[in-house]
Amino acid sequence: MIDTGGIDVYLGLDVGKGEHHATALTPAGKKAFDKRLPNNEPKLREVFTRLQAKHGTVLVVVDQPASIGALPLAVARDTGCRVAYLPGLTMRRIADLYPGEAKTDARDAFIIADAARSMPHTLRDLAPDDDTRAKLEMLVGFDDDLAQEVTRTSNRLRGLLTQIHPSLERVLGPRLDHPAVRTLLERFGSPAQIRKAGRRRLVTLLRPQAPRMAERLVEDIFAALDEQTVTVPGTDAATLIIPSLARSLTAVYDQRKLLAERIAELLEAHPLSKVLTSMPGIGVRTAARILIDVGDASSFPTAGHLAAYAGLAPATRASGSSIRGEHPSRRGNKQLKRAFYLAAFASLREPASRAYYDRKRAEGKHHVAALTCLARRRIDVLYAMLRDGTFYQAPTPSPA
Repeated sequence: MIDTGGIDVYLGLDVGKGEHHATALTPAGKKAFDKRLPNNEPKLREVFTRLQAKHGTVLVVVDQPASIGALPLAVARDTGCRVAYLPGLTMRRIADLYPGEAKTDARDAFIIADAARSMPHTLRDLAPDDDTRAKLEMLVGFDDDLAQEVTRTSNRLRGLLTQIHPSLERVLGPRLDHPAVRTLLERFGSPAQIRKAGRRRLVTLLRPQAPRMAERLVEDIFAALDEQTVTVPGTDAATLIIPSLARSLTAVYDQRKLLAERIAELLEAHPLSKVLTSMPGIGVRTAARILIDVGDASSFPTAGHLAAYAGLAPATRASGSSIRGEHPSRRGNKQLKRAFYLAAFASLREPASRAYYDRKRAEGKHHVAALTCLARRRIDVLYAMLRDGTFYQAPTPSPA
């Protein structure tokens, strides 16, 4: 929730690629502006300046702050307007309260403005992004796309190997993240080619990238090859595709490696980076995601609000005597929830986190539920760290 005191006009923007629809309402609910705006700076600046000159303080509210909504927010800040964000899911639920079933830009812009006027608790504050956070958001977004590409290409490659030689896939499939295995598939795309290369040649090929596992991997490969004597139809076609997929996978991994270095450099330059990475389980990518979505946590009144935003606060359901209890929330920021979950999993090597996880398991919770409880507890600690600007301190064990 943001403070809307002193606002003289609420400007709702239903943003679009080429143009936006803008509806401005006074605190009394009277329309002060209702037109389409081209997505360019001069026209946006003209409208914002005119509304300020005529009415006073303007609050610009959008339902999409990034991508197509980035320019209106930047111009609004530059002209002295206040800005806020109405989450799209919240906006759609609020729309059900208004009469009519039409879905138009004008109606959406009016709903955004009226929600800001009458329900300010639904708004989220949009603090001006520093340059580091803006760069991190772009790089981390691209890294997420590359991670999905890794998954897609790996699944396609494993599918082809399973089709032509299941035993070989069981050896190579789980190791596709290793550069030595990808190099092998780039050079030899079929079981016949791998067998023809021979043990000695394969060990020589793999040893520079896998010095400790080269010989063992080659033995496992030939043991798998001996389990199948028939040639499955389509193997020749797969021989052409597998090296190409392996090269594509290597290229994506190389891109992610370069991105990780750049993200680490940007993160290092941010004053909160050392605070975030001091907590066990939080690495470069996780810290970048938290910094993008949470910042210094000043927009969240309590740690519970942050947990709810991340979808880690349990939802209570009670209806009569048949439905009672708390259940995992299905809402929240999915990417942030995943980051907190993976950080909790990585922190199990720390004694305090492991002890809490084991206690939840002893209470009867399964693995995922226990990790979710651990992630929720760590949010309390992280919130205090960000609020006070302090580093993580492991809890001291109480005396027996």
